[in-house]
Amino acid sequence: MSRTVSIATLGCKTNQFESAALEERLRSSGYRIVPFEEGADLVLVNTCTVTAATDSQSRNLIRRARRLNAEARVMVTGCYAQVDPEALRAIPGVAVVLGNEEKKDFLRYLQELGQDEVGRPPVAVSDIRQSAEASPLPISSFAERSRAFVQIQNGCDAFCSYCIIPYARGRSRSVPPEQVLAQLRRLAEGGYPEAVLTGIHIGGYGADLSPKTSLLELAGCIEAETAIPRLRLGSVEPTEIPDRLIEAVASSKILCPHFHIPLQAGSDSVLARMNRHYDTAFFRDLVLRISKSLPDAAIGLDVIAGFPGETEEEFSETLALVGALPVTHLHVFPYSRRPGTPAADMPGQVPGDVAKSRAARLRAMGEEKNRAFAERYVGQILEVVVEKGEGGVLRSGLTRNYLTVKFPGGEGQAGRLAEVLIEACGPEGLRGRLVLNR
Repeated sequence: MSRTVSIATLGCKTNQFESAALEERLRSSGYRIVPFEEGADLVLVNTCTVTAATDSQSRNLIRRARRLNAEARVMVTGCYAQVDPEALRAIPGVAVVLGNEEKKDFLRYLQELGQDEVGRPPVAVSDIRQSAEASPLPISSFAERSRAFVQIQNGCDAFCSYCIIPYARGRSRSVPPEQVLAQLRRLAEGGYPEAVLTGIHIGGYGADLSPKTSLLELAGCIEAETAIPRLRLGSVEPTEIPDRLIEAVASSKILCPHFHIPLQAGSDSVLARMNRHYDTAFFRDLVLRISKSLPDAAIGLDVIAGFPGETEEEFSETLALVGALPVTHLHVFPYSRRPGTPAADMPGQVPGDVAKSRAARLRAMGEEKNRAFAERYVGQILEVVVEKGEGGVLRSGLTRNYLTVKFPGGEGQAGRLAEVLIEACGPEGLRGRLVLNR
């Protein structure tokens, strides 16, 4: 019997990418990947620390792993491990704590598992602020995924007042273009119909390289020098979406018309407290320019509800701005106090139930906007990437502009491009029928 391992991942797409790379290396080392609930011999928890709530989720996952298998060894890594390794080391069952830079050597640490001189699990966490290179983990495939993720950047220099990530991921570091292109070529050869460019702060891509480059230039090189059919951009800061990038998406044959933009608040006073470097007038103008150039574009926003000091009037300003903009979906987060950030010590901390209530109102608005956007496509034929899954009567596919479509289909279509006639839009999204396999 081969050794079993399960991987639990919290947080962003960068963590998801890195977990996929860790899984590939574990498979090649003879481990059998099993669901978390099976109680594996080894459990790898890739943590997030963006809020105090995600810290708690990480600790709970470790404890659950031991309840499922009292003999399990738990390896903990990720952003929570980076900023507070001692808190994780103290949890019974933890075998080793690794920082974000140490992830790439996790197999070596796994082979050397032991205890320190006083019987505690080892901690290997370097000062990530000293890291000068992005050093993405190598990966050749994505198990159970039809779309591939490509890490082009790591770290962040923004220091928003609510965010711990610059301390967990270090300063912004870009992957050299030739490495990104080599990865995209391998994915195209492997038959992936879509790749997603990911990182912590991809809009700042290339500013640290010599010679300097940019996300726009990288996207142009990918289109000119690889055969990847579809390319999707991850989250890009509003101040890093120039008109030339909007124009490039509008004219590109491979760039998906999809912008994921962190708004965070629709009140100028809240944005100032957040240390965000734009105002609502700038943001409104940006979204309207995108919508004018790309009427079919998906425009998704990140919004935080209940930031310290947020009054009902300030929240109403956010509701009004979001309601007036031609956006298609929202990612809403009730503010959660994160020790170690300036916002954690700000006066006027909003009660949790108030923040959750405001988040619910924003989510309802986002659902209505997404429904109205989806309804526009009933009767049209859309190209989708058919997702892998458990099978069954219905398959799921993702359109270029980030709409999910359900349609009858067979197992052999997963991981391929297809064209689907949209027949209806209901509470569960778009429904259609397959009209063409690529």
